[in-house]
Amino acid sequence: MSFLRRNPSVPVFLGLLLVFTLTVTLMSEAYGGGLSTSFVKTLGKTLCLALVAVAMDLVWGYTGILSLGHFAFFGLGGYMIGMWLMYARTEAIVVSSMANAEIPATPQEITDAVGAQIFGVVGSSDFPAIWLFADSLAMQLVLVVAVPGLLALVFGWLAFRSRVTGVYLSILTQAMTLALSLYLFQNNSGLRGNNGLSGLQNLPGADAIPQSVMSVWFLWTSALALGLGYLLAAFVVSGKFGSVLRGIRDNEARVRFLGYPVERYKLFIFTLTAVMAGIAGALYYPQAGIINPAEIAPIASIYLAVWVAIGGRGRLYGAVIGAGFVSLVSTWFTGGRAPDIDLGFYTIKWVDWWTVLLGLSFVCVTIFAPKGIGGLVDLALSRRAPDRHGADLGPDLGSLREKEAEE
Repeated sequence: MSFLRRNPSVPVFLGLLLVFTLTVTLMSEAYGGGLSTSFVKTLGKTLCLALVAVAMDLVWGYTGILSLGHFAFFGLGGYMIGMWLMYARTEAIVVSSMANAEIPATPQEITDAVGAQIFGVVGSSDFPAIWLFADSLAMQLVLVVAVPGLLALVFGWLAFRSRVTGVYLSILTQAMTLALSLYLFQNNSGLRGNNGLSGLQNLPGADAIPQSVMSVWFLWTSALALGLGYLLAAFVVSGKFGSVLRGIRDNEARVRFLGYPVERYKLFIFTLTAVMAGIAGALYYPQAGIINPAEIAPIASIYLAVWVAIGGRGRLYGAVIGAGFVSLVSTWFTGGRAPDIDLGFYTIKWVDWWTVLLGLSFVCVTIFAPKGIGGLVDLALSRRAPDRHGADLGPDLGSLREKEAEE
């Protein structure tokens, strides 16, 4: 059976994604439509959040690893590309300001001036070692993949070889995220501490291109990344490899007893999803325009788990639906668009109560609709488990017979 026949959601999802991207493009301000540039950026960022949600569903929904640290990888990807964006943008400004000097500036003087501009806010002018390749787009793109992947590889190897599972593993991933966030808050971290990296929406060498056009570029790039990420995730969870992942999720001890190297499977998925999260972050923050350590705080990773749960874990399209739904509804509530409700004795301001509403939604979905919004899609499509009518299942010809099927 072909890959697409085993995964009918893939061509449907890719087709809907293409239609969505084309529609938004034609309706955008860049093409004379009514959609504002800020809203197009919001949609582009939502596609990036959907990609990291797919990664989270792959590691949690299919493999059973509740990671509360995947947004750290998302943030690291943003920091890696943000370093180049900020360096190149600042360098262009410095070179332009020095162009009219009587004596041409030396490369070292330009570098010192760039360092003073970037790190003056934290009382320094020297480039930290981690900015060694900040002037090279190619190297920073490599680091977008390498840094989150290497951190996940080392952390996963230490955790999985010790056979840490369940809630203990979740606590460890959360501790890793908290430690990274606290480190980045320090001014001597090399990434400007609490100030973070800003001005990322300004692409170097693209000053003449309006933000309305640039937002469409990022929309298409984000859609392409999401489509490829969805395709990769669907390929990973299909076939024998995907069956082993589900086996690890449902009964890890039995899969290990059958001779499968469980730790290797978990390490591969953990590292792969970290790389996917890093790529999503590298596309998200240029559209957001700024990144700071608060983006890597543990609460962000908890929100990520909530998105997947609301969308329906164990369903790749469920993760996309959950991330898209929560992201857009959150933007509506926190952006002041939702009208306040005056109860007479108290006024409900949704900007303050949105997180409470999100938490209640998570609880309700967990109790009353464990399959999430994706379960409604299954219901609408009348998706049911295959009826084998006692057909043989597994290598043993007597694995499943008609009598057993009726029980």
